Amino acid sequence: MSEQTPSATRSTSRVPTWLRVLIPSILVLGWFAAFGMGGASFGQLSDVSTNDQAQFLPASAEATEVNELQAEFRDDDLIPAVVVYAADGELTDDQVEEITAQRDAFESIAGVDAEGASPVIVSDDGEAAQVVVPVVSGEEGTEAVEELRALIADEPIDGVTAAVTGPAGFTADLSGAFAGIDGLLIAVAFAAVFVILVIVYRSPLLPVIVLFTSLTALCTSVLVVVSLAAADVLLLTGQTQGILFILVIGAATDYALLYIARYRETLATEPTKWAATWAALRGSWEPILASGGTVIAGLLILLVSELNSNKSLGPVAAIGIVCALLAALTLLPALLLWAGRVAFWPRRPRAASDDPEQVGSGARGFWGAVSRLVSRRPRWVWIVSTLLLAVMSLGLVQLKAEGVPSSEFVLGESQARDGQELLGEHFPAGSGTPAVVIGPEDDLQQMADVALGVDGIASVAVLASDSPSGQAEVTADGIQPLGPPGTPAPEPDVVDGAVLLQATLEDPADSLEAEATVEALRDALDAVSEEALVGGTTAIALDTNAAAIADRTLIIPLVLAAILLILMMLLRSILAPVLLIASVVLSFGAALGVSAVVFETVFGWDGADPSVPLFGFVFLVALGVDYNIFLMTRVREESLVHGTRPGILRGLALTAGVITSAGLVLAATFAALGVIPILFLAQIAFIVAFGVLLDTFLVRTLLVPALAYDIGPAIWWPSKLSRPHDGRHVGGHATGAGPDEAGDAAQATEGARTEATVR
Repeated sequence: MSEQTPSATRSTSRVPTWLRVLIPSILVLGWFAAFGMGGASFGQLSDVSTNDQAQFLPASAEATEVNELQAEFRDDDLIPAVVVYAADGELTDDQVEEITAQRDAFESIAGVDAEGASPVIVSDDGEAAQVVVPVVSGEEGTEAVEELRALIADEPIDGVTAAVTGPAGFTADLSGAFAGIDGLLIAVAFAAVFVILVIVYRSPLLPVIVLFTSLTALCTSVLVVVSLAAADVLLLTGQTQGILFILVIGAATDYALLYIARYRETLATEPTKWAATWAALRGSWEPILASGGTVIAGLLILLVSELNSNKSLGPVAAIGIVCALLAALTLLPALLLWAGRVAFWPRRPRAASDDPEQVGSGARGFWGAVSRLVSRRPRWVWIVSTLLLAVMSLGLVQLKAEGVPSSEFVLGESQARDGQELLGEHFPAGSGTPAVVIGPEDDLQQMADVALGVDGIASVAVLASDSPSGQAEVTADGIQPLGPPGTPAPEPDVVDGAVLLQATLEDPADSLEAEATVEALRDALDAVSEEALVGGTTAIALDTNAAAIADRTLIIPLVLAAILLILMMLLRSILAPVLLIASVVLSFGAALGVSAVVFETVFGWDGADPSVPLFGFVFLVALGVDYNIFLMTRVREESLVHGTRPGILRGLALTAGVITSAGLVLAATFAALGVIPILFLAQIAFIVAFGVLLDTFLVRTLLVPALAYDIGPAIWWPSKLSRPHDGRHVGGHATGAGPDEAGDAAQATEGARTEATVR
């Protein structure tokens, strides 16, 4: 309740003055230290993050096992870069010589495996050539790709178009897309939040205090995450980094807005800033902790994920939310205690809860009109709102979340994507990115024969160090020698009785058609030997998608169960939490349905990663339920004093401003993710931003209040607050109310007694 009891006022006044100065001073100084150390840690983010998709796979995946076995055939952890050259007509001898000279120059670049580079391979039509250049994985490999690109750009060959593609090329493009996101993302997010806060509060100081609180929480979370990632406790990726920034800024600002709303009320009723601060904390800590708890619970459930990328996001983002909670409940109150009423200048803090013209159905303005609509036509309002959300959900039939080619990961310019198109025009599109088969030496020929019989396989080679190219082609007639007639066939490399085959795919290695080929290859090889395993780039994508779909099926019910339990404990009810969860799930379906239509018809994005619905669900349900928590905790508080139905209208009006502001802030911060040219993040940005606005302006404003009003006191079942009483007096005054109002009034009296007893 916003009112403070006399005993509570006396207890806060007994706190010595020196403690009132010391406690906030220590809090502010401690957070300033964390702010400074965390700010210095931003420069280390790129050193501890990775974008290597192979590291995201679970240990049980077949592609993971192949990756580990493949390392035994090579000394270094290498990934192929494919340099492709294409001419308008047939390549001339001079052009081939220049390509050969460039190929030789590649070997001097740091990070390139000089011995593993292939000779110049001319296409059957004579119009293109390719060179497969193995580079080391990680940042050194990305730099090697950039040097390869710089070399072919600085030494162009007349009449020839050149590009660097392959897995190493796509990884370099992905790293480039994430480059510089720290400053840009934070600047865009903070600019959007600052504009919204200035419009909402019309104060020059308050937005600065809120943004400093959010930035301090972000810096502290970065400090913790970088330390844990450097110690190999956490896996940090580029996309996790972007989500961490947005989540902390948005959540910390939302929690700050809720506290500020209470603080502004208490400043108008309490005699001192100290008393106002304690009263505001008592009125806001429970919903703030519950809101943060739902997000943390949803994120930590990601730890059961099979994908390491999902598993890593959980604790990283949870650390961010913990920092946001701590900053909102310690740093912000300390700063506002220092500023007092000056923080709201030039507007004067007012206690809306004591003004009948500002709350309930008698309130003026827009929210008064909404309250009157809810009270007069509750059933009509919630049925129409539900039908509207259901219609929006129909777009789910257009959702394609089975995966997208890696060539579509990066939005905008991508040399790897352009090079892949050139490669597919003149060579088997999977050239340079083969499927890798590791199996028993004795079954080499049989495995090759089976692979060549699978649709989508263009050729098969075996790793052979004796061969000039490091490999030898395997046909139905066996291993083919290279060189003049009579040249003996090279011996395949054998490690622990196993050989390594490379199957060139006819389709681009990142395509869904290539994934289908790998699936068929696995099925066919199972008949040859249970020890035959298939890996490689395409298999990694295939296993990643399969794990993501399994995660989606497992994690969504667990998140719902965890949030439901938190809501039950917070509201001391079963019915209300169930209805709140149902409303948020329906809102998520509507947001995803609309997003699916927009992705395909407006942006032209044909498909999504399987993790997109999962991440959208975790963020929207966990964050969307925050606004229901803000609303229903205040409704319950007002219901204890005024009865359920009047309490619903008062709670709606009292929380309208803060929830609307919070929703706009969170939507704006997530929309800022769209500045990063990555398909996954762009889709998450739209889904969450649109879903938050839907929760803010439809679910929380109309659906939930109208449904709760229609149900009445039973919404609190099975708590005492749900039980109607026969009394018709409140506080000794006759109500003269009708049956429903009388029940609410008597229930309020009983509820107030119960609350007082608890306290």
